[in-house]
Amino acid sequence: MVWFRFLVAALIGLALGLWTTTRPGDPDLFPAGPGEAGVTVRLLDNGFHTDLAVPRSLLEAGDDALAHAVKGLAPGDWVLVGWGDAVFYVDQSPIRDRLPDGARAFFRPGGNPSVVMLDPTRTDPAAWPDASRRVTLRLSQAGAQAMRARIRASLSVDAAGAPIVSARRNMDDAVFFRSRERFSIVRLCNHWTAEVLNAAGLSIRPYRSLTSGEVMRAARDAAALDLKPVRD
Repeated sequence: MVWFRFLVAALIGLALGLWTTTRPGDPDLFPAGPGEAGVTVRLLDNGFHTDLAVPRSLLEAGDDALAHAVKGLAPGDWVLVGWGDAVFYVDQSPIRDRLPDGARAFFRPGGNPSVVMLDPTRTDPAAWPDASRRVTLRLSQAGAQAMRARIRASLSVDAAGAPIVSARRNMDDAVFFRSRERFSIVRLCNHWTAEVLNAAGLSIRPYRSLTSGEVMRAARDAAALDLKPVRD
């Protein structure tokens, strides 16, 4: 049984290695330089899911699918950006009523269709209560553009290159656009948010980013590198 013990030890070592793997950030992208105005974004945590609050002006600049998607939203200087399963993420009924659908979203072989949420808000999330559930980041101009490019790359488009609306919610202004990516237990909403932050220059631990707390930790660690005060 020596071979079995060796196999178990190897698997444990592999799991621990993956769990602690870090995808480094890019100091050329984050934080913004001392003489640079930078672009302020906010990471928001509702306890299990993370969204990014991004200035609308950043997202709607240009003539691509993301710009067209944002230009069609209701008014609001900020846009909440998130990603998730095309059904479970849109449904706002109580979690206890959605457990069977949650199991489908997590464990369906091959993953599930997904959506990018764009939800305009007139109020800067810095004014929202419970500051412990948000982190403010000051991206460089290049980092902000890299973040925007990563969000844009997630959108699925039609033959004319336009974004495809998947769903709308009646109770708010959120619009859900079809995504190119697949949702599953090995690639959750928080993994996506972490990847967007990494594109903007932040260091992340990809395999640990299944929880919102881990994504918030990475953002707080990154924010601590920025010596310029940011209004929150």
